[in-house]
Amino acid sequence: MRGSAAPIEPPFAPVFIAGPTAVGKSSIALVLAELLGGEIISADSMQVYRGLDIGTAKPPAAERRRVPHHLIDVCELRESFDAARFVSLARAAVAEIQARKKFPIFCGGTGLYFQAFLGGLGHAPSPDESLRASLEKTPLPELLAELRERDPSTYERIDRQNPRRVIRAIEVLRLTGKPFSAQRADWKTGNVSTPIYCLTRPAPALRARIAARVDEMFRRGLVEETRRLLERGLEGNQTAMQAIGYRQVVSHLRGGRNLDETIELVKVRTRQFARRQMTWFRRVGNCRWIELEDSQSPQSAALQLKGHIEAGKRGAAGGERISLKSSV
Repeated sequence: MRGSAAPIEPPFAPVFIAGPTAVGKSSIALVLAELLGGEIISADSMQVYRGLDIGTAKPPAAERRRVPHHLIDVCELRESFDAARFVSLARAAVAEIQARKKFPIFCGGTGLYFQAFLGGLGHAPSPDESLRASLEKTPLPELLAELRERDPSTYERIDRQNPRRVIRAIEVLRLTGKPFSAQRADWKTGNVSTPIYCLTRPAPALRARIAARVDEMFRRGLVEETRRLLERGLEGNQTAMQAIGYRQVVSHLRGGRNLDETIELVKVRTRQFARRQMTWFRRVGNCRWIELEDSQSPQSAALQLKGHIEAGKRGAAGGERISLKSSV
């Protein structure tokens, strides 16, 4: 079943809400779940780890009491987690939610997880522990040089500051002899009858929201949380160490930058990440772009989004843009 797409069966067909970090996905999905009678499945590659709370903007306990959330805190910090495991757990969650006659509502910004669930995992090889251990000991500049020479397409698109992704691309190259970009090109873009509602905001508004979120994370104790996570083995998990915020705070704690510089760097890296998320979802043919007004409340957005879902927007052409006008 590794390469097959997940069946999307009515009734209670899943709803998919995506978009860049800080756009307001979680708050809108929460209200939408209450309106539809649904439960939320997190599609976030970092919220799966126990302990990565503040830096991943994990939904607080009060919100999880309002609406059940799935695929949050499902593995320990020292465990590995990948798209294959996400698909397996997500399928189980969908079945459980539908059995309760509720709507599964996927919400997150990890494009790979949406792609894997809807379109299948493709034919990329499983991780090779021995090869990966060797690659993890190789300096990043050497890995990037190899990637640039053997797979320039992936080199241009990949986050070159993220060793985990670079290592995976090289791993696929060496195991298959084929570029990582070719493996990804073979993937389906998803079932066109199953839209992903991609939330957007005007660039200045999103930038301001990112800045406010980062400031709030540090105010709530991101530095102390990172210090505790280091004691629990954060640096031993190559995936978790790439989470924006934690990576920069670790450098701060090691004497790399002062706190003010670290906060500003986290804001820059988060904005860059948001742009990469948008680029990913623009390549997906079944996105419905939801243009939110700057001052629009989650209640207003969720109510209007519910109307679009119930009106049968699922059959619209990919790439359609929907403007939600504030009424609350």
